[in-house]
Amino acid sequence: MGQSDEDQGTDNEICTIASAGVDSGGLQTASTSGFNKTEETFTVDDALEAIGFGKFQWKICLLTGLSWIGDAMEMMILSILGPQLHCEWRLPSYKLAILTSVVFVGMGISSPVWGNMSDKYGRRVGLTICMCWTLYYGLLSAFAPVYGWLLVLRGLVGFGIGGAPQSVTLYSEVLPVKARGTCIMLIAAFWAFGAVFEVLLALWVMPTLGWRWLIGLSTIPMAIFVCFCFWLPESPRFDVLTGKTDKALITLTRIAKENGKAMPQGKLTIYQKVRNERGRIKDLFVPQYRRTTLLLWFIWFAYAFSYYGIVLLTTELFQAGDSSTQGAKIEPSCSLECKYLTSADYRDLLWTTLAEFPGLFVILLAVDHIGRKKSMALCFFMFSLCILPLYACIGRIALTIFIFIARAFISGGYQVAFVYTPEVFPTENRALAMGTCSAMARVGALITPFVAQVLLRTSVYLTLSLYCGCCLLAGVASLILPIETMGRGLQESNLDQEAGGQEGE
Repeated sequence: MGQSDEDQGTDNEICTIASAGVDSGGLQTASTSGFNKTEETFTVDDALEAIGFGKFQWKICLLTGLSWIGDAMEMMILSILGPQLHCEWRLPSYKLAILTSVVFVGMGISSPVWGNMSDKYGRRVGLTICMCWTLYYGLLSAFAPVYGWLLVLRGLVGFGIGGAPQSVTLYSEVLPVKARGTCIMLIAAFWAFGAVFEVLLALWVMPTLGWRWLIGLSTIPMAIFVCFCFWLPESPRFDVLTGKTDKALITLTRIAKENGKAMPQGKLTIYQKVRNERGRIKDLFVPQYRRTTLLLWFIWFAYAFSYYGIVLLTTELFQAGDSSTQGAKIEPSCSLECKYLTSADYRDLLWTTLAEFPGLFVILLAVDHIGRKKSMALCFFMFSLCILPLYACIGRIALTIFIFIARAFISGGYQVAFVYTPEVFPTENRALAMGTCSAMARVGALITPFVAQVLLRTSVYLTLSLYCGCCLLAGVASLILPIETMGRGLQESNLDQEAGGQEGE
């Protein structure tokens, strides 16, 4: 018992120092002599570690996962709508590329907006509003009478989807350290499930009901999320950072109760310097984060550019048929031809989409063993390696296999970026960091339709070279990131990194 009291006393001293100047009145008893009873204190990290991973985290995983399913379905639908509208509305390839890109324009504009909102008003607020927005305009898209209306409505859908990454921010802030990497990777399985479900839905709906029903039915996951979002808690880290310790304590008590664990004894401490200025872009460029921010922006750009590129290339190369598998070049005249996606095309699209799952499994093993940085680099280099055989004249089966492997690695690596980014940035601007990184990803996604759907008509080799070269550079960028976050606790403020020096670097 003497040893236990001594340990507790040491912990109390650390917590008291960390919270000095903020709640000194409430912690006056903590400065008494070692022979007097001290008031025990604990932080959000202490509470989450004591409570551990349990029933509550599974529930929030399922709920935030619905937003990922909805996001994936809205993205996957872009590669399915193209050939259909090309035939039904006689749209040239550049208009199809614009229709795809306008979604990413909306996402790129809105991602920092949703991130700023989440840093100022809460993760729950930002995520709920963006899902309601996406659901509303997603349903309206199904009734678009002409190309112009569809273009505007899909752009507004993209504006809403830009807030979906905030679900990762919220989820990461209620996880214990050891479970964080694996759990965030598992939530990525919902993205894979959403992509597969969209292809299965298209295989069932498109031949009979048409693309309008496909757009309408694709909003079901978001509708379910909106119905159950009242259950969603606010992040206890956000509440503590904003001085709402009572709300944070209620949330932590709720987590402990649902997990069947006991809360730590004592009083919840608040951070040493609660700042009112949260969600400021300039905080991402303070000396200790400047290099990380710039490198991550390029890495996210490369992931989206390559991921959505391989998704769009899949339908383009399958639809090209003999011209790509026997002639090694898609002639420009193909853009004038009208070819609906066949059941064989949907089947091969399903096989390549299923690649998300093995890719996720491989990276799940790597992320907590070789680290986040090396995992991202591995994925970029393997993607580039799998692109090389596409330069040759290969058959449809070989094409499907190499696209399968390439997509497996690029999708798995994309999820590592979702693990690394909220880990490396502090709570006070974590949502903004996710938002700006997501915005850079949308810039890559915005450009890729003009490469995969337009440039491909001119030169297959140049198209593949752009994807291969971009990923090689991104792999190098991943390796030179200054901070490895594996096993590292979440920081609450830039001041934490300053206090810790450069030990993470």
